[in-house]
This record gives sequence, C-alpha cells and structure tokens, in this order.
Amino acid sequence: AVTQGAEVFLIKALQDAGGGKWFQPVERVGLDDLIKERQLIRNQRETYEGQNAKQLAPMLVAGIMLQGGVVGYDSNVGQGGIGARFLGIDGNTQYRTDEVSVIIRLVSVHTGEVLLSSGASKTIYSVNTSANVLKFIDAGTKALEFEAGATINEPTTYAVRIAIEAAVVDLVKQGVNKKLWEYAPLSEEELAKQANRKKAN
Repeated sequence: AVTQGAEVFLIKALQDAGGGKWFQPVERVGLDDLIKERQLIRNQRETYEGQNAKQLAPMLVAGIMLQGGVVGYDSNVGQGGIGARFLGIDGNTQYRTDEVSVIIRLVSVHTGEVLLSSGASKTIYSVNTSANVLKFIDAGTKALEFEAGATINEPTTYAVRIAIEAAVVDLVKQGVNKKLWEYAPLSEEELAKQANRKKAN
C-alpha cells in the first residue's frame, strides 16, 4: 500500500533538518554497492599505479543509528458524505480517510541502547464529488440525463514523507528535552532579526 523506499525520505529529512547543519547521514542502505565500488577503485589504482597508489579516504562511521519503518497502513478508517436532490437535480460529496503510521528509533552504536523512539501518523484523504441532472422534456416523453464527477485521492507517498518528517521533528525535540543535544545559541544577527520582526508586528 505504501512506498518501499521510505528510507530516502528519512535521509532527506535528516539532511534538511536545521538547514542541513544538524545531522550528517552516512550511506548504509547501499553499503554493499559502496564497498564493491571502493574495492574496484583500490584494485584499479594498484594495477596502474603500483604499490605507491593513493589510498582512499576512510569511510565515516556513525555514532548513532536510526531504525524503524512504516508500521501500519489502516484503510477506510472513516467515511461519510452529504448530498441533496431537488426536482431531478442532485449533488453529493463523499469522503474516505486512511492512515499511515511510522516509527523511528535512535540507537547508540557504542552501547546498543535505544535512546529515543518517535512515532507519527498521517491521515490520507479521498474525496468524491458528483452532480446529476434528470429532466423530462417534450411533454414528458423524452428524458435528458447529465452526470459529472471528480475524485481526488491524496498520494500515499506524500503522506509517508510527511509522517517521517514529523517523526524526525519529534525526535529532535525529545533529544533536547532529554539533553542528548541542545540548540545552538542565536547569533547577534539572528537576534537582531527577531527583534525587528517583533517591532514590525
């Protein structure tokens, strides 16, 4: 029901957090491909440059790991609608809601301890609107019928991305509350900007 590549949304959310200054993600999803490529580079250098071949820079290692996933997709959580008919003219709107849930865990690489756990859910809306007209013309001997409708379904991929971003935000807030990290103090320039905004309001 949902994307199988949710980790790309998590990596993007981590890269964007704090203007790209809070997290430094390292590649682990495609680790096998990365190691094979590095091995290929080493072999090529040794073949053509000999024993004096330039060494590859060491790979970054992580101090914490983020684990988890999309833990639930509940379809048809709620539904309803409204409509009216008058003199052969009617219109109605129907809606349905689904819900996707994600869980993220922050794990210490050194101890294996689960430091934080965060979850978020996003409601997915589907709306159908239609209109119908039924009229008899020519002294009631001929029928005129008209029907139109439209359905809008919120993309599940978008819902997964929003839920993951919300879980990352909650993770950051939990980390501050538990003193795992803290916000950097604002610079004088940023403080001046905030003061100017307050004056303008």
